[in-house]
Amino acid sequence: MIKISPIRVIGADNTQVGVIETMDALRMAQEHGLDLVEVSPDARPPVCKIMDYGKYKYDQSKKQKKNRASAKASELKQIRLGRSVKIDIHDVEIRVKQARKFLVAGHKVQVIQRFRGREIVHKDLGLKRLDEVAVKLSDVSKVETPARWSGRQASIILAPDKVKPAAGEQA
Repeated sequence: MIKISPIRVIGADNTQVGVIETMDALRMAQEHGLDLVEVSPDARPPVCKIMDYGKYKYDQSKKQKKNRASAKASELKQIRLGRSVKIDIHDVEIRVKQARKFLVAGHKVQVIQRFRGREIVHKDLGLKRLDEVAVKLSDVSKVETPARWSGRQASIILAPDKVKPAAGEQA
């Protein structure tokens, strides 16, 4: 219930009606079969709009759902290439298939290669494997962050490519 009078009113067709008494504005809204909704309560005089409040709330909920869905789509998924560099080629293929599913779904993927013990001496093997994974997924992704080191592991971040996943799904 709007308690302050007078108020600035915006009509159902988004035209400014002007500053009028609250009761007159309520009467106008009822004539149109709509509601009088306070849009900006902090302004002086408060700004109210004649609109269908149920439709307005429905549209707001749709926008919130869309925002939540887009936020969820940009989630970062991690895929580890085994516990060490000594991972079988078939196991790498399984990880690549899983990464492909994530990328097609719109998620970013971080591929991690760990080094145990004296394997750290052969950093080039791990970086080579990360590059191979990036090449295998190049049809549905692009490299967002090239291979970088963090302690005893190297990682690469792949982002979904906007144009190519649609073609990848048809194939």
